[in-house]
Amino acid sequence: MNPARLVHPGFWFGKTPLEEALALAKRGVGGFCLYGGTRAEVAAFTAQVRSVSPLNHLLISADYEDGLGRWLPDAPLLPSNMALGAADDENLAFEKGLLTAKQARSLGVDWVFAPVLDLADNPLNPIVNTRSFGEDPARVIRLGRAFLRGLKQGGVLNSVKHFPGHGDTITDSHLALPVLHRSEAQLFAHELVPFQALLPLADSVMLGHLALPELDPDHPASLSIKIAHGLLREKLHYSGCVLTDALLMKAIGDEKQAARAALQAGANILLVPQDPNALIDFLEKESVAPEIYARSQAVQDALCARVKAVPAPSQQIAFAPSDFVRNAARKAIAARGTLPVFKPGETISYLEIGTDGKTSAAPFLAALRAHGVQPVAFNGETENLLILCLRRYQAFQGKIALEDKDEQLLRQALAHATHTTAVLFASPWALAATPVEHLVFTFSPAPEFQQTAAEILCGKQKAAGQLPVSL
Repeated sequence: MNPARLVHPGFWFGKTPLEEALALAKRGVGGFCLYGGTRAEVAAFTAQVRSVSPLNHLLISADYEDGLGRWLPDAPLLPSNMALGAADDENLAFEKGLLTAKQARSLGVDWVFAPVLDLADNPLNPIVNTRSFGEDPARVIRLGRAFLRGLKQGGVLNSVKHFPGHGDTITDSHLALPVLHRSEAQLFAHELVPFQALLPLADSVMLGHLALPELDPDHPASLSIKIAHGLLREKLHYSGCVLTDALLMKAIGDEKQAARAALQAGANILLVPQDPNALIDFLEKESVAPEIYARSQAVQDALCARVKAVPAPSQQIAFAPSDFVRNAARKAIAARGTLPVFKPGETISYLEIGTDGKTSAAPFLAALRAHGVQPVAFNGETENLLILCLRRYQAFQGKIALEDKDEQLLRQALAHATHTTAVLFASPWALAATPVEHLVFTFSPAPEFQQTAAEILCGKQKAAGQLPVSL
């Protein structure tokens, strides 16, 4: 086996040169993990790299956890897992998986790195948050199973992550190594519960970059024989594909040494290294055990066969108009406190905080106007203040709390407002320490969720969801 097939590089549209990707494809890499792009760009890329690959099938993957819209501007943003947790509706979870799968396959992407099975049980976790179905393992299992069924019916491969679970950590593994202090018995009683239940449905398992010193004081889970082999393979009897989380993440140090350790621990695929060519050169000089190559080739061949057994739909069919996101919003949005009802002709002062520059509350504000309510930017003093919080998880940021400038703006506004209502479009914990009278939780900044939140505040809808986490 060509060592290159062990490696699945990342490709960032608008950043990674196409010539570099084509050269890697010709060299025999096993696949690519995509970031960004448009529908046309993704479809063109998948066709181009496959046309030059010597492999029978080149696997193309992406982190389409909330549908393709999390990465593609011309694809719909689907409800977050936490929104589905608030709706607690297995049919919605199935539909999300099916829609994600059809849209991905229509563009040539055949492997979706989802679902996240981490439990949302730590408000300070900067990277799990709304990616989780909630804090209750039983709910995560129910919804995760339905989502996996949808992905399978739509013809894509899945990947449960991040084994063995890093919900109760406070470090972004893109920047440093999270630490989870758990005994094996504690893991089996909590974090591992969803994995143990859903491993029979998993096409692959993504190892988390996190330290569990009680299980292995020397290696993170992604590089640990005790965890990747002893726990996952032997005690949980998982025999499918195991892959690392992205090797370029800062949690694991030198990626060549990390790659070698991961392969020895039982990983079959090395995902998204910083320098894929250098890593392949390194592997070609290493005396990697033949059984490691044989195992990787066997599991990748099996994955390819599974994908090719289900034909891909056309883009026209996959992206046909759907009421799915709007229906999900009506079941998912939750509230705390007796909400005010905004009346036509009423003027409401609002303060927008927590935006990452890519999201805004524009759909919400437009929906208020459509119902006859006039939102105006807060200008220093008001009787009724509407706080619009867009803070959400972001890789490589290291924290989920509001930035200092937003905290200061919020404190000043609260000091000059009589009544307060907040709409949290992502993280439900973003205003946990803030004295706000009324709270609306959408768990998603998708336009349909914003529009539905406006309808709720205008008395046109009820907030039907229930918080799947403790505040």
